[in-house]
Amino acid sequence: MRLDYGSGNDGFLMRNLTGLCCSADCRRMTRAQTAAKMMQCFHFMVEPAKNLTAKIKESNKRAKREKKEPLDEDQLFVVELAKDLSRVCQRSEVLEHICNQDDTWSSSLCRLFVLQSASMLENKKTLMQTDGWPEMDEGKQPDLINGQDLERAKAVILNWIKDLRAQPEQSVWPGEPVAKILEDLQSAWRWGRAPNLLTAMELVLWTLASQRPDKNTIPQQWLLWKQRTHKIGAISYIPQPVWDWIGDAAVEVTLDLDTANPDLLISADEKRMRCGFERKDVPNYHQRFDGWWCAVGLHGLGSGRHYWEAEVGECDWRLGVAKESALRKGFKSLNTNTGYMTLRLERGTEFKALTVPFTALPPGLIPRKVGVYLDYDNGQLSFYDVDKHLHIYTYNETFTERLFPLFGTVEIVRDLVIRSPAPKTHCLCPTSCLWA
Repeated sequence: MRLDYGSGNDGFLMRNLTGLCCSADCRRMTRAQTAAKMMQCFHFMVEPAKNLTAKIKESNKRAKREKKEPLDEDQLFVVELAKDLSRVCQRSEVLEHICNQDDTWSSSLCRLFVLQSASMLENKKTLMQTDGWPEMDEGKQPDLINGQDLERAKAVILNWIKDLRAQPEQSVWPGEPVAKILEDLQSAWRWGRAPNLLTAMELVLWTLASQRPDKNTIPQQWLLWKQRTHKIGAISYIPQPVWDWIGDAAVEVTLDLDTANPDLLISADEKRMRCGFERKDVPNYHQRFDGWWCAVGLHGLGSGRHYWEAEVGECDWRLGVAKESALRKGFKSLNTNTGYMTLRLERGTEFKALTVPFTALPPGLIPRKVGVYLDYDNGQLSFYDVDKHLHIYTYNETFTERLFPLFGTVEIVRDLVIRSPAPKTHCLCPTSCLWA
């Protein structure tokens, strides 16, 4: 089998590396096996590359520190809180970056974090019994927080810190799942995939306050809470251990031909769809879409966790779920009032969640591969950017009937493709993968 590595310096390097690591038998390997073998050859570059990146970032941080403005009262409060949390919690080296002011948050973000933290601490008993922190008032803007509310919140945190300071240094083990998430968040922050370490500090604070006997459930409960707040931007980067847990719920989804709009072309494996030029002559079943260019999955979902992925076009698509009772005829808006929970991209730029009224989403969140995660029993439907491991939006609702995966497109060149989630890989990198 001839492998084409290209020309030029890159092609020369690839050909020579292949010669070093492959015998005559290796040359008969598939392209995927060869790529995997070459990745092992490249592993000697991982640590030097990481060290170089760390040195560059440290150099930039030193330059910023020299020009840094003094921290205000709210920022200093968060820095001191990070020091207290880091002193007690094992494997919380990630918080040292906050303590050392390598990661300094805006004053408004610090104030909002203080209010959220105090709200959680005041409801510790509720936290033990439910799925997460109480939600913040949607109308409360970070820049319009009442000074009295902020001072009261700081007093609540300081009262809790008194008990925390009585514990010996490094006395609390958060559990292996939490430790792995903290390592991944630190790595993602260093490589620029996470904007700040706010999520890491939230997770440490929650871990120390909740003291759950089964610490393995903390990452999952944390995700439930983060998604339940469902504010735009409330969650950004999803840590790899949590992403793996979401992927554990993967299911195979195929299209139900009896529901597909007659204008749609469906592939033989019932996993691809696009618009054709002629309307097919098919039976007009009551469950068939005859207006919007949509189809639903073959099987309804009525309990448990489910995850699937779809590659989407660049101009117009919709993804989500349809309730079993939702009407499918005509051009009525497919929104929450008509039994649908979906994301929609129109004209390549208008990105929205079809709530009532619709919720506009930032163009920067528009994905090319979408992950859809349904936690039926906890009443959540969430959407993710698969390539970037970013949260996009979450619907929160109590489900009472079966839900069918929904797919829609009007593109005539590019298929909408239902994909099976990629299998987990065991990378040689100690934390977040260099090659991700």
